[in-house]
Parts: sequence; structure tokens; C-alpha cells
Amino acid sequence: MRHGKHHASLGVTKEHRSAMLSNLAASLITHGRIETTLTKAKALRPFIEKVITKAKKAAALPKVNGKLSASAIHLRRLAIRDVRDETALTLLFNEKQAEFAGRPGGYTRIYKLGPRRIGDAAEMALIEFVKADDQGYKKSKGRKTAKAKKAKDAAPAEVAPATDTPAAETKA
Repeated sequence: MRHGKHHASLGVTKEHRSAMLSNLAASLITHGRIETTLTKAKALRPFIEKVITKAKKAAALPKVNGKLSASAIHLRRLAIRDVRDETALTLLFNEKQAEFAGRPGGYTRIYKLGPRRIGDAAEMALIEFVKADDQGYKKSKGRKTAKAKKAKDAAPAEVAPATDTPAAETKA
């Protein structure tokens, strides 16, 4: 059975895909946001979120005599296997993981930008990290009916208080 085997193939071989996702992840960690195609951004999201989760777990583990525990080193090595840029991972494990400490998941956000102007007209997107204190937007509760719109528009507007002095005074 093929349950849970779906992934975006991106039109390349497995080796090329893993190298591409590794490079995209390293760029995202380093810069905080990158512009890429929508398909690559959607493929990058689960990839980078698993790496961030490993960094959070490693940071939560206690240190032994001022050094990282064996489990923390193991998690770092697992992350290095995925993202092959050691400087980007050092940045993530030492500094950036603190930004996600209070967030239970959903570390990235994707904005659709529209088609690429020159070339293949591929759908472009911006993928960025979400800060821990960012609440995002509130989802609407569905389409508003005509009655609700009319009731909202018919509500009386606040009246500004009148002033005691006349607007134009003449000097005598």
C-alpha cells in the first residue's frame, strides 16, 4: 500500500529534490524569508517544520556538565542529514529556535505573489517564518447574508458633540 507516501516530486529525481529542499531550507533559515515557486514553497513547509521541531526538542533537553546531552547531539545530526548547511543549522539550533519555543507548530507562512513575469509564468510565493507571538488573521465565519449587511449599515452613526463657541467670530 502507498499510504502516506505522497510528496511533491517537483519534476526532478529524488537526489535532486533532497538537495533542492536542503538549499531552500538553508536559505530560509539564514534570511528568514525567501521567494520561490508556490510548489516548492508547499514542499518546503513540512521539510523545514520537521527540522525546527528537532531544534526545539534539542533545546529542551538538559545539559550535562555544561555540554549537550547525547540526545541533543543525535537530534542535531538528524537535522544535518536533512539540511546540509552547517552554518545555517548552527544559527537555527543556537539562536532561532528560541523564537519558536512558545509556538506549538505552524512555523512558516506562505503568501501567494502571482505569476512570474518573465519565463514560464510559474505561480510565485513568499515563504517566511512566523514569530512566536504572531496571532495571524482570524478566519471568517462564512459568508454574510444580505440581512446582516443591511443591519450593519443601518446602525446609527455616532454624532459628534456640538461646540459652544461659534465657528467664525468677528473682532469688534
